[in-house]
Amino acid sequence: MRASRGAFCRVGGKVPYGKASVTIGRSSDFICYYFLAFQSVNRIVWSSMKRPRRSVAISLFVALAVVCAFVVAIAGCSGSNDGASTSALEGLDASQVKDDDLTTLNVGSDLYPPFVYTDEYGDIVGLDVEILTEALARIGYKPKYQLIDWEKKKELLASGELDCVMGSFSMTGRENEYRWAGPYLASRQVVAVDPESDIYTLADLEDKIVAVQSTTKPEDILLNRTNENVPQIKELYSFSDRSCLNPALVEGLVDAIAAHESLLLTYEKDYGVTYRILDEPLLEVGLGTAFDLNDTRGIDVKLTHAYQEMLVDGTMERLVSKYFDDPAPFLNTEGLS
Repeated sequence: MRASRGAFCRVGGKVPYGKASVTIGRSSDFICYYFLAFQSVNRIVWSSMKRPRRSVAISLFVALAVVCAFVVAIAGCSGSNDGASTSALEGLDASQVKDDDLTTLNVGSDLYPPFVYTDEYGDIVGLDVEILTEALARIGYKPKYQLIDWEKKKELLASGELDCVMGSFSMTGRENEYRWAGPYLASRQVVAVDPESDIYTLADLEDKIVAVQSTTKPEDILLNRTNENVPQIKELYSFSDRSCLNPALVEGLVDAIAAHESLLLTYEKDYGVTYRILDEPLLEVGLGTAFDLNDTRGIDVKLTHAYQEMLVDGTMERLVSKYFDDPAPFLNTEGLS
């Protein structure tokens, strides 16, 4: 489904956690995999004009004045019609909307296969990419995707650099941190262990070493023990790069890893490994698209309606079926937030 990537994951200093300690940071003694992204740089070359300086200066001034007037006129027209054009596009599916008619939204995510990953051409693709692209087209928008440092998502939204963030992003427990569109899918946060492990329940995690990705729900649950069935663990490794989770478990550096069940199923397929996922989940969550709390444009409300339409008209089931053999568990969003 995706090519392999290579990166160094580092584990930094330890933070006290009761009898346990939490290891947070970006370094480690093992190598993880990651995609190398390449960017092309365009160079603009200006040629000199063989004219008298005064003539050139006047020409440039006149040209600049004309261009500025034209831009202002265009901006005024597009600004006055933006709401009307968006409203006219609502209710259509993506196949009925021309790309030129859509307003661009800057969307941030990190790599979270199969929801978000890069293909052999370096393009950002995946289940969440397909879902959001379809939903936004129905309400008059098109996404411009970019990979971000996940830990900086809030400040990128607050600064306006991003319009929204997504990528298997759990709404549950974060309801008051963002304006949410969703839930569009359901997911379980679970614990995975080696098939030969003696860990069979959450209670068996007592005095064990567990790895998670930083700023995720599993990290919060294991740190704060918000699930009453979670015992006191020995140590928590919190990686900024989630691709460190698989090698950490396979190489025996940790006793268990915790993440979205869908991510772990993808790892099994992509890396040819086998986990035993505990029957008892850490948390059942709804996935959503997050906007800044101060974003009052109402896109979150319209996008939520588009997601609901896609769940009803079969679009969501069709898209999920492209990535998972059994889409049913992902489509039951009732009661989730």
